[in-house]
Amino acid sequence: MSQGKIRILIAKPGLDGHDRGAKVICRALRDAGFEVIYTGLRRTPQEIVSTAVQEDVDLIGLSILSGAHNVLIPKVLELLKKQSAEDIIVVAGGIIPEKDIPFLKKSGIAEVFSPGTNTCEIVAWIESRFSE
Repeated sequence: MSQGKIRILIAKPGLDGHDRGAKVICRALRDAGFEVIYTGLRRTPQEIVSTAVQEDVDLIGLSILSGAHNVLIPKVLELLKKQSAEDIIVVAGGIIPEKDIPFLKKSGIAEVFSPGTNTCEIVAWIESRFSE
């Protein structure tokens, strides 16, 4: 983990054009004291990983509504490994069916936050993860 504040990258991979939820999460994390970087819409896994490495983040939060989570999330994890950056924790949120979560966790994602998850729960999860 980097010195000081926990650095978090929030990214919208793929062709999804809706980012209200990602912006809500960014604000909640910032208000909780985290340093937050938002990539904006329609980022490729390569762009996300490159930004994460350049910005020396501790955690990547992927917001996905497009249904491409089973392709995009493993690709991000694979690219992190190729960059020797697999120590960066990856979480996801958005529209991800319950039946897909075991596959994503087996791929290496740390947590999946379903629609309606309270932002306080997300903050608490991140704080507990970095207090270990």
